[in-house]
Amino acid sequence: MNLTIATISKQINASFEGDASLLIDAISIDSRSLQNGPHTLFFALIGPNNDAHSYMIDLIQQGVTHFVVQYIPENCVGKAQFLVVQNTLTALQELASYHRSLFHFPVIGVTGSNGKTIVKEWLNFLLSPDYSIIRSPKSYNSQVGVPLSVLAIAKQHNFGIFEAGISTVNEMSHLEKIIQPTLGILTNIGSAHDEGFSSIGEKIKEKLQLFKHCDLLIYNKNKTIDAFLKPTLKTFSWSFKDPTANVFIQKSSILDKTKLHIQLESYAFDIIIPFQDDASIENAIHCLMVLLHLGYDRVTIEHRMYLLYPVEMRLKVKDGINSTTIIDDSYSSDFQSLKIALDFLESQKQYKKKTLILSDIFQSGLSNEELYSKVSQLVISNKINRVIGIGTTITAFKHKFVNCITYPTTADFLAQLDNATFGNETILIKGARSFHFEDIVLALEEKTHETVLEINLNAISHNLNFFRSKLQPSTKMMVMVKAFGYGNGGFEIAKLLEHHQVDYLGVAFADEGIALKTAGIHLPIMVLNPESTSFSAIIQHQLEPEIYSLKGLRSFLKIAEQKKLKHFPIHIKLDTGMHRLGFEKDTIEELITILKGNTLVSVKSILSHLATSDDLNHQAFVESQIELFENLSSRLMAELNIQPIRHILNTSGISNFPKAQYDMVRLGIGLYGVSNDAEEQKELENVSTLKSVISQIRTIPAGDSVGYGRRFMAEKSTKVATIPIGYADGIARLWGNGVGYVSIHHQKATIIGSVCMDMLMVDVTAIDCQEGDAVIIFGESPTVMEMAEKLHTIPYEILTSISQRVKRVFYRE
Repeated sequence: MNLTIATISKQINASFEGDASLLIDAISIDSRSLQNGPHTLFFALIGPNNDAHSYMIDLIQQGVTHFVVQYIPENCVGKAQFLVVQNTLTALQELASYHRSLFHFPVIGVTGSNGKTIVKEWLNFLLSPDYSIIRSPKSYNSQVGVPLSVLAIAKQHNFGIFEAGISTVNEMSHLEKIIQPTLGILTNIGSAHDEGFSSIGEKIKEKLQLFKHCDLLIYNKNKTIDAFLKPTLKTFSWSFKDPTANVFIQKSSILDKTKLHIQLESYAFDIIIPFQDDASIENAIHCLMVLLHLGYDRVTIEHRMYLLYPVEMRLKVKDGINSTTIIDDSYSSDFQSLKIALDFLESQKQYKKKTLILSDIFQSGLSNEELYSKVSQLVISNKINRVIGIGTTITAFKHKFVNCITYPTTADFLAQLDNATFGNETILIKGARSFHFEDIVLALEEKTHETVLEINLNAISHNLNFFRSKLQPSTKMMVMVKAFGYGNGGFEIAKLLEHHQVDYLGVAFADEGIALKTAGIHLPIMVLNPESTSFSAIIQHQLEPEIYSLKGLRSFLKIAEQKKLKHFPIHIKLDTGMHRLGFEKDTIEELITILKGNTLVSVKSILSHLATSDDLNHQAFVESQIELFENLSSRLMAELNIQPIRHILNTSGISNFPKAQYDMVRLGIGLYGVSNDAEEQKELENVSTLKSVISQIRTIPAGDSVGYGRRFMAEKSTKVATIPIGYADGIARLWGNGVGYVSIHHQKATIIGSVCMDMLMVDVTAIDCQEGDAVIIFGESPTVMEMAEKLHTIPYEILTSISQRVKRVFYRE
């Protein structure tokens, strides 16, 4: 975009004083992005528990000069130019709406409960040979994502595809004004976000708001939707069942593909699509309907629909060879998604050295000269150390990059891989599908067995923000990443939390904290269970110990004196009833005596731990703990004349005892999607999915047995699948012998016989599956809560038991 401050100020009704002639070419809401610059206009959004105004001084120091704000922070007065508005989110949306109105070309608006992103990506593939398309990057479909997507429209575009997602009423009208679609697609109405609507009818009416000014709506015809359609809205419907639809479709299976017989008025033809699952078929038909509406001929439709492909919507973080981290974005290569991937690289980099492996970029609508100049600027602003380009076009523009080596094809790069030096770096692999960059990922990732634990970073962010929304604006948050992030992974989650600017991290032992500091984590880290033998290492690595006994305090002070420390931060733990660790009431007097006037250490915080915050049957006991904590901590503060951070609430305490937030809370298992409260559990997103594959399938006759001890005896002919995961990977033996199950193609497969050290066997008699098919050990089904209940344990044990030999793969949608 290229708009002056004067134009922007007028469109968002801002109060502004200063030079209004500056030309803005980028909009930002992320203070952490390295792409912010002197021609960036930063919108300081205010969320439930996050105010971007507090980060503006850092942006000013980085060279950003213009901000849209609701107020001007004291430390920023006179240091930049400010456009003051009543609501910065509304202003962002108003600017996007104005920007959209400057362009007059077809725009498709897509909404529904599922399939929005896939339909958008497939339409881009199907239409891009004929149009210069602007589309929502990734899943940018929210109240913030939609305006950011629309603001990326540029002069070279002549077709738009934007998705719109909502979670409750009175949201879609805002998105409709921004997208202003000329053609609408309603993918389906499912159960997603049901909690935000009073009924299915209310949800349908809200989603249909996107199409109130459309020329045409494409949808799967059914009576429920029809009841809410306005007579003035022109529709183009399809159906498998209703012959009154505009397009009637019959389907049949051909090996691993689906044949669709299309009947449009008196015109009929067949196409083949490379999928058999219902969701993909439905999504493909919505795309087919667009091609029919736009007048594409039968031959083109048949050819392009046959080439549809599975859409990978995730950025994955994987361990690579030679101490490298790989960010896998190997299925797309466009300018907008490159910007997002580079921001993700910065948020997840484990090593200072950063390498970008990039293919030719297609369908940008820009001349190659202009495109690769822009890519070069992105590479410079994101401080990429090395670029490896693959493709004839990027090779021709190699001169625009510093420290760049190029190859004509992926095969050429792989042939020279032994000569390429990779080590101690973070590698972003980003390429168009036709370059098959998945082969590069396979070559560079660390080799482990086929069982993986996938960690959804979006879900962690969601859960973090859910608990943040329960806090007072002034309440700080410590997040627990002990026990390898509750089994999910320490560094990667710590890096994400640092990106989200939490206040503290908590670990159990010094070695966990040392590993995080060594890997580059800068957040303060508290060590909850420090042993006296680790005090020197704690000091060396600038960790902050929890001190819970007089013996420990004296030991730490002795080392502090030897090292001539001054005001080294420590955290005083009080025992208020947990009776695990902490100073008891009768030791407070001696504690005060030791600390009074002592300049070797500084009491950074005073804390305690609740024993029964998850069980309201013990509410009186919790309240007695809180009361004792108030008395003891107040005495310490008064006697020592200090104002430390006080904290006592854990995850359950945040929800059940909000009046005891004090200065900080400690979020633990809730971050990982687990709650003891059934209603709260509905609000949290699943973080961890343990996956494996089917190694072998066999059919045994009645009377044969499976596994050690012949604990399963087949009563009839039984099809048995072997899965390469066992108790050495963290699957309890008690989960075998018919107690537990896995999911294969969304169907339950009961575990039969004993769980072995490295394998388990399941009954797949009723499931159509093959060797190599994916298996869900836990995630959405079964959940870790379900497993814990059946095994008479707690979800903590399930998660933390997963062996380190199981590869962790981190991804973001």
